[in-house]
Amino acid sequence: MRWLEVLGGATILAVVGWRVGPQPFADAVRAAGPAPLLAALAITAVTTVACACRWRALAHGLGVEVPLREAVAAYYRSQFLNATLPGGVVGDVHRAVRHGALPVVADRGAGQAVQVAAAGAVLLVGPAPWASVLLAAVVVAALVRWPAVVATSLVAAAGHVVVFLVAARAAGTAAPLSELLPLALLVMVAAAIPLNVAGWGPREGIAAWAFAAAGLGAAQGATVAVLYGVLALVATLPGAVLLTGRLARGAARG
Repeated sequence: MRWLEVLGGATILAVVGWRVGPQPFADAVRAAGPAPLLAALAITAVTTVACACRWRALAHGLGVEVPLREAVAAYYRSQFLNATLPGGVVGDVHRAVRHGALPVVADRGAGQAVQVAAAGAVLLVGPAPWASVLLAAVVVAALVRWPAVVATSLVAAAGHVVVFLVAARAAGTAAPLSELLPLALLVMVAAAIPLNVAGWGPREGIAAWAFAAAGLGAAQGATVAVLYGVLALVATLPGAVLLTGRLARGAARG
């Protein structure tokens, strides 16, 4: 089943490449300058700490204690493995082996649920004043019941969206934020679809379709999505350093 998911992601990516050609991929690499890379590193540091805090809160509720420092390090390692190995879940398996499966499953589920709910609310609510009030009431109620989980999940989801907006501007997209924000939310939801190759596939496919539907061009959407993938990958490199250090310490003890 895992290989079928990887094959699905590879197929989607191949179709995108066939439809828009290689130029968007080359443009994305060229647009990955120092400023967007540093911005992605800084934003991802915030989202990683938020995710680690959410995981700790859920683990604590399940009777598993994970120190904050270890949680942040483990989350960085997890993100790096997810971003570099097929399937996009190897890092979570690594966390589960070391700290238990149930807290990790709860963490993944809670994060995706809040992200999908927040994105759906923003996409469906629109400018209607009554809907905005209703959305605010739902958010407040959720924060009162599950404050740590909801708050940290919202911070993490917002961080991913901001990195996408950074990628859009770096790729030369001049559309106003009011147009880009719904596109970013839609692409972030698509990125959670488990038919991917280390996160690649559905994200690029939905971005190309959504940008084309918005009149911004499928090629531009593919460029932004690919650039986002590059920024997200670079932002996980602290996890590579931490993983290498752990392996070196393990080899020294062995």
